[in-house]
Amino acid sequence: MDISFEQRMQEAAQLPRIYFDHAATTAPRPEVIQVVMSVLQDFYGNPSSFYKEGHKAARILEESRALIANGLHVLPEEIFFTSCGTEADNWAIKGVAHARQGKGRHLITSKIEHHAVLHTMEALEKEGFEVTYLDVDETGLVDPEAVRQAIRPDTILVSIIMANNEIGTIQPIQEIGQVCDDAHVLFHSDAVQALGAVPVHPHDLKCDLMSFSGHKLYAPKGIGVLYKRKGLRIERLMDGGAQERRQRGGTENVAYAAALSKAFQLALETLDEEAQRQTRLRDRLIKGVIERVPHTKLNGHSVRRLPNNANFSFEFIEGESILLLLDTLGYACSSGSACTSASLDPSHVLLGIGMPAEIAHGSLRLSIGRETMDQDIDRFLVDIPLVIHRLREMSPLYDDYVKGKLSCLIPPEGGIDVKITGSYGL
Repeated sequence: MDISFEQRMQEAAQLPRIYFDHAATTAPRPEVIQVVMSVLQDFYGNPSSFYKEGHKAARILEESRALIANGLHVLPEEIFFTSCGTEADNWAIKGVAHARQGKGRHLITSKIEHHAVLHTMEALEKEGFEVTYLDVDETGLVDPEAVRQAIRPDTILVSIIMANNEIGTIQPIQEIGQVCDDAHVLFHSDAVQALGAVPVHPHDLKCDLMSFSGHKLYAPKGIGVLYKRKGLRIERLMDGGAQERRQRGGTENVAYAAALSKAFQLALETLDEEAQRQTRLRDRLIKGVIERVPHTKLNGHSVRRLPNNANFSFEFIEGESILLLLDTLGYACSSGSACTSASLDPSHVLLGIGMPAEIAHGSLRLSIGRETMDQDIDRFLVDIPLVIHRLREMSPLYDDYVKGKLSCLIPPEGGIDVKITGSYGL
């Protein structure tokens, strides 16, 4: 090593921090913050009221709904505002289950869904519903034929994530949607990670329901959307007033609805350009890490993946240790070893793609964003070998490997044939 970890740590104190966790959340764009402040100040009325202030707020709410619908190529009456993507997932799945349980009590999902879907399915199992959890291949893809074979006469819903939040794999949603359409089974997709990153058109994808969240595309936390196909009846999740066309109680969050519509508009204006830019940076990052750090594997599909996602497993070390050292060098990243910081269990997504637990524990997710530049990638490619080298020096597992007492599971040259894709595989 030409430079020590200690030297880099001293240098990092003088450098700006680099945010590589956009899959977790994003900083609201200035234009979006301006919209929030304007609505809070000038359109504070309750949109369900009958006086002028309420009418003005209602107009902002419906304009926001129409803008989001236009971007998704759907009808405004198919857009329902929620508090977040998790609520939208819960509403879609429980709403269908409770509305259609007279027709059947069988649901289908995959083993690598977000916990908002998996835990909702588990809650329904406690009510007596039956859930089939589909396997995925080593890249995280669901086979549409496996969906077809899993559908039964009593199947009422299939729920498959559009783009995985950990490994970035983009599912063949249109093909799965066609399978469900042919079988006359409702289809829901959690598209939280996809919105604003890749084209999302529920009608074209044969989706009956889709979940979205604002804070993944530079809107504030606390706002989400459920797309529900016109004419589809599902049970309410939130009881209360007659808001959202009598389907979701609660005073509407007008400012954040406007913020989400603004953030979505801004994302659509440069969608292809930004996707290509982030894909180029992502591929530079993947190629550089695999080339510079031995015993490293890329997780997820090498082509069908989100433009901003890179997920690696580093053998012989723990993901939490990687995060801590990267933090001292000025990086905000996340680990693939647990869905929540309170859990020490390996990621269910990595286990779901067949990764041994000891490898899944040593994983790192990097998700770039609008502000990520080439120099950020350059700096990281200098620092990540230092971090991994330092941790492996302290690892008894790596010591055993060097002494020939332990075999490696990831070859020194890496676990994939690294390719510069130039696209996000859609």
